[in-house]
Amino acid sequence: MKAVIYEKYGSPEVLELREIEKPSPKNNEVLIKVHATTVTAGDWRLRKAEPFLARIFNGLFKPTRVKILGFEVAGVVEEVGKDVKAYKKGDSIFASCGFKFGGYAEYKCLPVNDLVAIKPINMSFGEAAAVPIGGLTALRFLRKAGLKSGDNILIYGASGSVGTYAVQIARSFGAVVTAVCSATNVEMVRSLGAEQVIDYTAGDFTKTETRFNVVFDAVGKASASACKKLLKPGGKYVSVSGTAKSAPGDLKALKELIESGKLKAVIDRTYTLDQIREAHQYAESFRKKGNIVIKIADNQ
Repeated sequence: MKAVIYEKYGSPEVLELREIEKPSPKNNEVLIKVHATTVTAGDWRLRKAEPFLARIFNGLFKPTRVKILGFEVAGVVEEVGKDVKAYKKGDSIFASCGFKFGGYAEYKCLPVNDLVAIKPINMSFGEAAAVPIGGLTALRFLRKAGLKSGDNILIYGASGSVGTYAVQIARSFGAVVTAVCSATNVEMVRSLGAEQVIDYTAGDFTKTETRFNVVFDAVGKASASACKKLLKPGGKYVSVSGTAKSAPGDLKALKELIESGKLKAVIDRTYTLDQIREAHQYAESFRKKGNIVIKIADNQ
């Protein structure tokens, strides 16, 4: 099978498309024919070993633990392990690969767990591939913040992958959303359900007089102290630079929101697997809106 391998840290040029052996599923795994994957911040940061702690995870001098990037996938079950009962050959699924990555390949084996689910019927493979990482991150941090109906929430970085999902999920909770993004993304973010949108290029968003029940930094770049000043008494500040707990059924919860029309994937650009270097270059330019999809099969 074809897969994108990297054996040293660096620029997108370290990514190489090669032929490698097709994997076989273990007893508790499914073999997925991958139709689409994505380029997330986790992918390009691990490729560059940025921050330096990435080297602690993946090898001090060169990648040793992860050599095939790709944090999330969508595709069709090709084969199931003998202990697998929840899925069968031909099922369309979407999944997070977890910290083993491996989505930049024509086939991927994954254990059957809460990070794998049947693909939403109203999404293409490309759209579905873009859901698990950004969608799960947004859901878990909004839950961590205790967001509830009627709350006012400010979402900083609302036009990125996590941010676009956070706007929509917050609205599905019944919250009133104020989004912060650049001027070019204002209309897109408003179309996702934000009642108010602040252009951070036009001034300091922390100077707004509104106070919020929740402030969510969806890109991990805002000043924590400044954001906390925007909170109402008892309000909660959360940032993707922290951690949030998962819960059983999170991916299925996103699937239900998608199929009910309350959640959609924002796709900026789509590339093919042999264009993976260009996709990574664009991803780390910080200009993307929503998600970048990598098409692997023709019918993604």
